Amino acid sequence: MSGFAMFSLKDPSLLAFQERRNDFNIKSLYLVNEVPSDTQCRELLDAQQPDQFRPMFNDVFRHLQRGNALESYLFHEGYYLLTLDGTEYFSSKKVHCPSCLCRHNEKSGEVTYYHQLLGAVMVHPDCKEVIPFAPEPIIKQDGDNKNDCERNASKRLLQKIRREHPQLPLLIVEDALASNAPHIRLLQELDMRFLLGVKPDDHEHLFESLLEAYQQERVTTITWYDEDRPGVFCELSFVHDLPLNKSNADLRVNLLHYSEYDSDGKTLKHFTWITDLTITKENAFHLMRGGRARWKIENETFNTLKNQGYHFEHNYGHGKENLSVAFAMLMMLAFLVDQTQQLCCPLFQAVYKKAGSKRALWEQVRSHFYHFNFQSMLQLHETMLYDRARNLPPPQRSPVCFVNIRGGP
Repeated sequence: MSGFAMFSLKDPSLLAFQERRNDFNIKSLYLVNEVPSDTQCRELLDAQQPDQFRPMFNDVFRHLQRGNALESYLFHEGYYLLTLDGTEYFSSKKVHCPSCLCRHNEKSGEVTYYHQLLGAVMVHPDCKEVIPFAPEPIIKQDGDNKNDCERNASKRLLQKIRREHPQLPLLIVEDALASNAPHIRLLQELDMRFLLGVKPDDHEHLFESLLEAYQQERVTTITWYDEDRPGVFCELSFVHDLPLNKSNADLRVNLLHYSEYDSDGKTLKHFTWITDLTITKENAFHLMRGGRARWKIENETFNTLKNQGYHFEHNYGHGKENLSVAFAMLMMLAFLVDQTQQLCCPLFQAVYKKAGSKRALWEQVRSHFYHFNFQSMLQLHETMLYDRARNLPPPQRSPVCFVNIRGGP
């Protein structure tokens, strides 16, 4: 809870958080009676296995389900969009642990140690907020000297998500790395639908089959001019029943292609996806928007964590076992709670709007947290919204008590 409180308050370091060890608000708002020292906190969290944090994410998700907050995320035929992507959050040439991945520079012989995780977030093209699931660390597995990879991590993560949410209808949206037969067959085994990016260089046979479909006049094309961008011409094409590749000719997919051109015919954007959904003239544009919503895991998730006050790439402590991963999991959990408040809580929405930015919001929360005592987060947010701080008494802080190594005061 102390680790969660640190990321909830967006403290820039563990040492900065230690100033709150005798803070009344930590006890009343986060129910932490005694904040451990920075050394003790690192030792305790270092021993935690990453999967031990997963039930916390599921608990918040169940609250969202019971409160019908996920209704706005229903995307197509009762399915929710779940997009996966990996990111790097730690890198060092000196600090490392047994779980670190290694990057070798062949010219200099230099070794860079780093950590990655695979995120999974529920998105919708019309929703600004994202709902993160518990991420999967991309780390060296026990007894394995080779680097872990995003493909192996996605297999582990999807299996865990299906065990935790056996009835949840999911439409998986991923980049071209996932458009391979083993991954698609795994999605089919897990009863998950897919909308996956593909590229001509990686799927030559698929795009050759697409050209044949054009020659056979099997491709349906829809065109229009973008009313919001004068001169921009849009083209949306789709075709059914194409083989994924030569080696897996029995694995049939439907293909959706979207392009934008300027007034001179120059290509501005183009995207291609494969799916097991039936594509029609009525839903093609809708599915295209679902495919492009994959970017929300980068823009609304990783970029937010890196650039809007969460200090995602700051090293709070590396440890000897799982500390770096534990901090990453707790930060993502704090982000989930923030996104839940932003989605569901009118008071939080009003305070956020008044602050003007998330960085300003976190700064004001920390300031109020430090200068006044609160009985609840509700009281804190109301104080911020209605400028009631001038009416609050100053905090009565407990005196700091230092303890020597023998245990005496």
